[in-house]
Amino acid sequence: MSTRDLFTFSNRHFMLGVGITAAILIVTAIAGFIVLPFAQPWVQFANVWDAICSAAGVPQRSAQVTVPEQPKRLSEVVLTSHTLARPSQEAIGRGATLAQRCAICHGPTGVSRADSPNLAGQYAAVIYKQLLDFRSGARTNAVMSPFAVNLTDQEVADLANYYAYLPRLPAYHPTPQLPKPNIVIYGAPLRGIAPCGACHGSLDNKTGSPWLEGQSEVYMKTQLQAFASGDRRNDISQQMRNIARAMTAQEIEAAAAYYASQPPDVVKAVD
Repeated sequence: MSTRDLFTFSNRHFMLGVGITAAILIVTAIAGFIVLPFAQPWVQFANVWDAICSAAGVPQRSAQVTVPEQPKRLSEVVLTSHTLARPSQEAIGRGATLAQRCAICHGPTGVSRADSPNLAGQYAAVIYKQLLDFRSGARTNAVMSPFAVNLTDQEVADLANYYAYLPRLPAYHPTPQLPKPNIVIYGAPLRGIAPCGACHGSLDNKTGSPWLEGQSEVYMKTQLQAFASGDRRNDISQQMRNIARAMTAQEIEAAAAYYASQPPDVVKAVD
């Protein structure tokens, strides 16, 4: 057989080799230009042509690049009834010095003139847990997260002890006192909602649950909505998330308005 006859379509061996080579090229092209681009979870293509162009180095405008979501942190703080129960005067003094950095948002006496939470007289365990959650990323805030990330365990405890030592003062946003809404005093048993007062005072106080009287209506409403949507997830055993999801928008507004209208209990949280 001559060389000319070797590379002709009449030669079945030549045709078999060409066919195998073509099949390999087609399979490789499909895998490289279609399968692998669509296998990237962080890129979304509108059609096959966009995937081919992207693989060839010509990204199309319709291709949307998304950053994979990082798993959200959960609170790892464990509280007991003895957490920060007996602070020393030295600890309170150190906390007073540290608290000067907090005054711009939480007020020089722990009472906010804006919509930040009032901290004067708040339970030490509450402040302690929230600061640790801000530090770990279990709870996030554009202002509090950068502040808390550099705090040591001792500084967190000192700040909590100092604010708990301060007397509770009237808020700067007084509103006419409102009657207790049903969601506060009765809850909604059929929807698994306990009375607010069962954890937040008036009926009982659970360790880690803040007192709410005199707090900002805007702040409380925002936090309830964040719990309901899952944006805030540092509650213990998902208690607040489960409750907030079951509350109606009207109940959230009523509870926030009621607590904002109440004068604070002037008894110190720490003797």
